[in-house]
Amino acid sequence: MNYYLGIDIGTTGIKTVLFDAEGFPKGIGLAEYTLETPKPDIVELDAEVYWESTRKALHQAVDAAGIAPSQIRSLAVTGQAETLIMVDENGKPLRKAIVWLDNRAVEEAAFLDSKFTTDALFRMSGQTEMLPCLPAAKILWYQKHEPELFARTAKYLMVEDYIIGKLTGKYATCRGLMPSALYYDIRTGKYDPAMLEALHISEAQLPELKDAGEIAGRCIENDSLLVPGTPVAVAPIDHVCGNLGSGCGKAGMLSETTGCTLAVCAAFPQIVYDEERRLSTYLGFRKGDFVLLPWAPTAGMLLKHFRDEFGGGMSYEEFTEEASKIPAGSEGLILLPHCAGAISPDCNPEARGVAYGITLAHKKAHWARAIMESVAYLLKDNLEVLKKLGAEIREIRSLGGASKSDLWMQIKADVLNCEVTTTECEEATSLGAAILGAVACGDFKDTEECISAMVRIRKRYVPGKNAEVYPGYFKQYQKLNKMLMPTFGGKL
Repeated sequence: MNYYLGIDIGTTGIKTVLFDAEGFPKGIGLAEYTLETPKPDIVELDAEVYWESTRKALHQAVDAAGIAPSQIRSLAVTGQAETLIMVDENGKPLRKAIVWLDNRAVEEAAFLDSKFTTDALFRMSGQTEMLPCLPAAKILWYQKHEPELFARTAKYLMVEDYIIGKLTGKYATCRGLMPSALYYDIRTGKYDPAMLEALHISEAQLPELKDAGEIAGRCIENDSLLVPGTPVAVAPIDHVCGNLGSGCGKAGMLSETTGCTLAVCAAFPQIVYDEERRLSTYLGFRKGDFVLLPWAPTAGMLLKHFRDEFGGGMSYEEFTEEASKIPAGSEGLILLPHCAGAISPDCNPEARGVAYGITLAHKKAHWARAIMESVAYLLKDNLEVLKKLGAEIREIRSLGGASKSDLWMQIKADVLNCEVTTTECEEATSLGAAILGAVACGDFKDTEECISAMVRIRKRYVPGKNAEVYPGYFKQYQKLNKMLMPTFGGKL
């Protein structure tokens, strides 16, 4: 049998999943690591840890699958954007990786923003603002504070590029990783010459640009366990791979992930900008597609927090069972779930959670259901923005921990008044990467054929009678949100 490998490089760990030709996961490996935070706003990791963790996770996956490495037909690498690794001419890291969470380059970000103007940067990159966590600002900081290392740097890489380099001996990257680098132009599909000049780096110091699913190179002899000659494909950021892995291959389909956070992935067949600068623009898994990615800092973690602090030892199943007995609308209890700030569709880092309409009749079960409803309202709020920007929405594929909850899925279907589906495979991000690899090696004609073979629906949730109840509560949610959002951060 043939197998296809998806590698997902996360913030605190690397996951490798081996899939067969029908999309069933046959072996999973996970190697975790701890980020170094020696000072506020400094977040680093020894770059070699990424490679060591990849090797470890690969061995775990192959051992769990009980296969020979020669049966792996291809692999693709996805994961986080913006983590920067600098290597010398021999491919050796010159310093620790500067993780995407790192915010040291405040002054440099402000300088670049003033030099190019926010609007020009937005048009070029699709990103709504220049932030200190973005690679362009980090490179400028690097030049200023570590000039000797800067002078010795042969390549500036994202962590995915670094792993591809270790596997193949070649440095290539996916265009779908590049928009938030702030030195890639989404209009031309090339590195931006003006930004490179401002950063005092050359295009030769950056990896070769490739489209999602293109082969970056083939595995070389190393200690990764992979057979030399195995093709390695590039892949876009994790949310876009999750979108593919959930089967969103047709118009009108989008994916939403409710894990600790909430993230939505909506593809467009042409370049799209949110002129109000609420949402950033990225690239899709198909050439020529662009993606908007609304997200929120809190979603599932809010339910977890409430269960852990006030659940009295109840399991999620018990918690959900009690919440299912509460009528739609939680008898007037409405929550704003902004417990760690708001990003989209309203951006206010100072925003906080709010409970409205509390009575003495509200019990734990009311709060549990109200939390689920609040996330569904937040999701609908973001979908309303996407619709105004031209998104066609006929079906929503739901990912993340919340997708295991029938109650939460039905609440979403009712609030959104739209079919919500879940897929059998819980490793959608890795599956999306594996699909790109399977197409790249020629075993499937295109991603559509691969989706048909590898992605299966677990359950469909269609709007029920509560779909008639929720519009009124959603309007109350929006009114409350609009009224309170400007007041957060002491702005009374």
